[in-house]
Amino acid sequence: MPVADFEVTIPETMQAAVYKGQGVVAVEQIPTPAIGPGELLVRVEACGICHTDLKKIEYNLLAPPRVYGHETAGVVVKAGRHARGFVPGDRVVVFHHIPCLNCFYCTRKLFAQCRVYKKVGVTAGFEPAGGGFSQFVRVMDWIVDRGVEKIPDGVSFEKASFVEPVNTCLKAVAQCAPQPGETVLIMGQGPIGLIFTMLMKRAGAHVITTESIPARRDLSIRCGAELALDPRGADVAAALRAITDGRGADLVILAASAPGLADQATRWSRPGARILLFAQTSDNERIELSGASICMGERMVFGCYSASVELQKESAELVFSGALPVDLLVSHRLPLSEIRSAFDLALHPDGQSLKIILTPQRWTE
Repeated sequence: MPVADFEVTIPETMQAAVYKGQGVVAVEQIPTPAIGPGELLVRVEACGICHTDLKKIEYNLLAPPRVYGHETAGVVVKAGRHARGFVPGDRVVVFHHIPCLNCFYCTRKLFAQCRVYKKVGVTAGFEPAGGGFSQFVRVMDWIVDRGVEKIPDGVSFEKASFVEPVNTCLKAVAQCAPQPGETVLIMGQGPIGLIFTMLMKRAGAHVITTESIPARRDLSIRCGAELALDPRGADVAAALRAITDGRGADLVILAASAPGLADQATRWSRPGARILLFAQTSDNERIELSGASICMGERMVFGCYSASVELQKESAELVFSGALPVDLLVSHRLPLSEIRSAFDLALHPDGQSLKIILTPQRWTE
């Protein structure tokens, strides 16, 4: 539909999945958010479920009430005065964090540590928390300025919802600096692990993965892994030694979170290796390692979190162009009314579940 012909009725209230505290999320009718100068109102067409939000809900990390969801793609239905560059009808993907670019951390490119970055700029109401698990979101002015990307014609909303998670992985890959020919072990082949597999393959690495779910191991091979192992039964250390002249992995990425994984990463990597913690996002998670494996083994252990504004355009192009086959990762598309089932599938994956996409404009009782 041409933008000039775009018209939509904005309801006074909308459906949203409201976090109530103590792990409880309830779908409720709440006011549709109002916008101010420089802001956008976006009708949410697709929002991916991210484990970071699930941890906030499961561990009660932030005070209720809130509406989570930050892998958001939709349509601009209203633009506030001075909201430059966007008009109703524009199809967009929305980032919920944007840094100031001027502070101590931004000048060192540690954007996720910027005070402005930590201030969420997208909300469905209540304390801003992303808001994508709702039918409409308010996008605040500083996000409109630098944190909204237009979706090209022919690209689906569910595909566009991958731009933010791809950005987070792309940022981590840049920090890891893989060299062509290096052996990279990726632990966990959920949606994030599989995106890492795609990106590391593009970087020219030899990708080895571990995953306990058979369907995900099969998909891992399709996404670029040379070998996908079940860590419950395979001798991962021996497999890595066999392909690295006895050394072990050059780089290990923890794309899953469970007790003991970091210790396995040190044992499966060579002296001098890099070990990236990517999925360890809760203070409730604790890691115990042999000090000698780091000190005497000269390994580097580091973390990477959230997205980079500098990689926003690149991540969008990787998704929109089809260079990364993110369509392969979608297993379920569910309406807001089934959000509890969606969370359960994401938290307790069966043999088929992978990326769960919420479609808030659908509604079933």
